[in-house]
Amino acid sequence: MLLFGFGRLIYVTVLLINAVCVLSEDRFLARIGWGRAQPEPGFGSSYDNTSVKAKTVNLITSVRTVMRIPLIVINAVIIIYELILG
Repeated sequence: MLLFGFGRLIYVTVLLINAVCVLSEDRFLARIGWGRAQPEPGFGSSYDNTSVKAKTVNLITSVRTVMRIPLIVINAVIIIYELILG
């Protein structure tokens, strides 16, 4: 018996992508210091664009930009599938 099949994997993936896309940069990410607009670095220091934090912020922004329209379609297909086949 397969408890965690391919369909469940698709649901989990879509839900995780939805969670990333719903994150508000102004309300949530900026409060924890993960906003796109970082404060100017102090004298003698520089902002590191290669850090894990900067790459994660860029990944979140990229996913939100690229997956906006496909997620609308994918969510609509999943909702219709669940309504018809339950």
